[in-house]
Amino acid sequence: MPLVGTGTIVTPAARAGHGVGAFNVVQLEHAEAIVAGAETAGAPVILQISENTVRYHRALAPLGAATLAVARAARVPVAVHLDHATSADLVHEAVEAGFSSVMYDASTLPYGKNVRATARLAARCHSAGVWVEAELGAIGGKDGVHAPGARTDPAEAAAFVTATGVDALAVAVGTSHAMATRTARLDLPLIAALRRAVPVPLVLHGSSGVADDGLAAAVGHGMTKVNIATRLNRVFTSAARTALDADRALADTRRYLGAARDAMTLEVARLLALLRAARP
Repeated sequence: MPLVGTGTIVTPAARAGHGVGAFNVVQLEHAEAIVAGAETAGAPVILQISENTVRYHRALAPLGAATLAVARAARVPVAVHLDHATSADLVHEAVEAGFSSVMYDASTLPYGKNVRATARLAARCHSAGVWVEAELGAIGGKDGVHAPGARTDPAEAAAFVTATGVDALAVAVGTSHAMATRTARLDLPLIAALRRAVPVPLVLHGSSGVADDGLAAAVGHGMTKVNIATRLNRVFTSAARTALDADRALADTRRYLGAARDAMTLEVARLLALLRAARP
């Protein structure tokens, strides 16, 4: 199954009213686990590389090339997405590398500047055939810069999409990035109002902090693309820690990273089945 455009995964899901999983890649094992989980579930999936991860690796190219290679070898449709990019240069690099889509995050700018910057970048990405996600109403918890409790106004969201031409919109509805507990309380009536107002698929960031029933409810009320990172990192790290604790002499990284990859595969498959089963 070749690498596919993000829109070919998200648009049909939005029309059908079910969710799509978008999971962050930090190491190669993450990409392998996510695709294996998608193959187990028989579901399409989106692999995401964040600007923070690019900063950690000091470059996009090595992990980006590996992730694209894993996607191209998959037996299910897989898209590769640049997540939370604040740098236009990084967006252009991802487009040149062959990424399926990008998320340009200008949400910390005043509304007018956000619109102008996003519209310019979206036009350039569309000319290269690349799908674009943007954000309005900053999601809490990202490096402490976004205000907790932020909410996206439906009318403003609709105007923003019209003005920028973006293909999907990340909205603030009660989640927060990097939550270690699944205790976020979603504003379900707001999700429904946004779905009625906004003509493109909605994206839920910070979904690791949402319990299973909340994720299903979010999809049922109109959310389509569901981003999950911290939840999978916790599963991955817990399995690696268990393997290391079980054998204090263990030095072969393949043995504890392999155990972590296997655990992450199972959780990805479970989450994809949950999101796909959710209905309005």
